[in-house]
Amino acid sequence: MDRVISIVGHTALDYIVDVERIAGKNESSPVIDYEEYPGGGAANIAVAIAKLGGKSQLISPVGSDFISSGYEKLLTEANVDLSRLYRIKDQKISKAFIFTDREDNQTTYFYWGASSKFKELEPEPVDFVHLATADSVYNAKLAQIAGFVSFDPGQDLVTYSKENLELILAHTDILFANRHEIRRVSEMTGKSFSELKAMIDIIVVTYDSKGSRIYTDNDEFLIPVISVQAVDPTGAGDAYRAGFLLALTRGYPLSTCGKIGSTVASFAVQAQGCQTDLPTWEEMKARYEANFGRLEKEC
Repeated sequence: MDRVISIVGHTALDYIVDVERIAGKNESSPVIDYEEYPGGGAANIAVAIAKLGGKSQLISPVGSDFISSGYEKLLTEANVDLSRLYRIKDQKISKAFIFTDREDNQTTYFYWGASSKFKELEPEPVDFVHLATADSVYNAKLAQIAGFVSFDPGQDLVTYSKENLELILAHTDILFANRHEIRRVSEMTGKSFSELKAMIDIIVVTYDSKGSRIYTDNDEFLIPVISVQAVDPTGAGDAYRAGFLLALTRGYPLSTCGKIGSTVASFAVQAQGCQTDLPTWEEMKARYEANFGRLEKEC
């Protein structure tokens, strides 16, 4: 039976807006087109795990428009466990407004909405948790009472105090970061990468088109990307984490976990929107074996 993977972080609506050009101060610019997509890092990961056939639980504040937006129905139909949501009556659901011009210049505005209440909430113990981009205070509280902790500070790393970051890292079993974030973690904590490896069992660092590397105290695994016709890279990282974590809980070796993560990510980038083209386990397995060979059996 699959282990329940609890995901902490944002549940948001993403507004992808194509414009002629990014407007400057006191300027306007014509909108070419726009679309609304379900998003938020935690929700993206929870949906991807559920689509793969795993058990995911979403721990996230949502606003009064969560039901009317259709997002609750979408997550329920995806078989995501919503029993640990915080329903904030006087707030709206979080939203991201992403403006991209014809030259691919981009500006993003994020409305925290219900997620702004994270720091006021008290977490309850969980068995296996992935702390995605969210409030550092809440994450620090939960890290201390969870059985197994996967941590990905993401773009919210800049909001972490040294104290909260060190507290979470002291309880972290897996750390996910890109090449910029891992350098920032070292700078904030004053610890070298070797020291971080010594204190955290598994560190996964992503390098964009160059793939990812999985580090333990004694081993290192290079995980390549799968080449596909990419349309929108936004959800690649969330999809990678979903595949990696589900594979880990199913007992696959670390290198296989990374390759499964890479395979799931290759689906996510093929369509606009982070949850649009996520694979089932069988779809993932077929592409995995076409690129990496036979999928190793669970331990």
